Amino acid sequence: MAHAHAHHNLTRVIVALVLTACFMVVEVIGGIVSGSLALLADAGHMLTDTLALTLAALAFYVSNRPATPSLSYGYQRFQILAAFVNGLILLLVVGWILFEAIRRFAEPSEILAGTMLKVAVLGLIVNILAFVVLHGGDRNNLNIRGATLHVAGDLLGSVAAIVASVVIIYTGFVMIDPLLSVAVAFLILKSAWLLVKRSAHVLLEGAPEWLDVAEMQEAIRAAVPSVNGIHHVHVWGLTPQELMLTMHVDLDTRIDNPTLPIRAIKQLLEERYDIAHSTIEVEFGECADRLETVTVDHPA
Repeated sequence: MAHAHAHHNLTRVIVALVLTACFMVVEVIGGIVSGSLALLADAGHMLTDTLALTLAALAFYVSNRPATPSLSYGYQRFQILAAFVNGLILLLVVGWILFEAIRRFAEPSEILAGTMLKVAVLGLIVNILAFVVLHGGDRNNLNIRGATLHVAGDLLGSVAAIVASVVIIYTGFVMIDPLLSVAVAFLILKSAWLLVKRSAHVLLEGAPEWLDVAEMQEAIRAAVPSVNGIHHVHVWGLTPQELMLTMHVDLDTRIDNPTLPIRAIKQLLEERYDIAHSTIEVEFGECADRLETVTVDHPA
């Protein structure tokens, strides 16, 4: 199932990549001919999108490779690394757009609004197609989310370019071009920051944001009466969908078979918290990690 999901996502990313890469060339030419910053900013964004979508496709391909002795969890986290890099690229794009906008405010230039409008409308059509393709993928996958955000930023850029060209045609107000570019940049900024923040949280092996670890421990103790205590709890994820857990569980010494309560805990973790991979250390009143190290003196 996971392999089929990854293949499904990979196909969608490749389709979006082809659409984006082909139109990027058209938009670069259109931006240069028309002199529009909105088009050039969107073309620059589409260039980074082409690189980002290539990285996303590579991540899905690599994540399907089997685990090895040196990489026992496999390559699934490569998707999160790709999402993190894509978020950083988006932040750089925002910085470039703002820099160019400031330069245009200081030195306004002539814009061929008719050419700009034609290219922007074509760009909008291409970006809508790419967005629909990616939006049909796994929305909880950070790699897909990063790729979709890139295309959404392009879509907004095309809308801004259309609005700017119409305003210039009817009013001659060329400053609308950098103004709308700045507006799009700030819209991209919020999404880019959230992507960087969430992917960094996974890379730092943080617990899922929705999980209340204290509440989870209380739920275990309530469901499994033979559990006296729980400590050394660690929850993280290879991806937001592939959660892992380790914990120490202190069991009642009167139980005959410790396998039964451990099995009940694992079942609860999987059914209620979607944690399918858990490692539980069984204890009876004393934690091995808290014992003092015994030093043995060897005779000379």
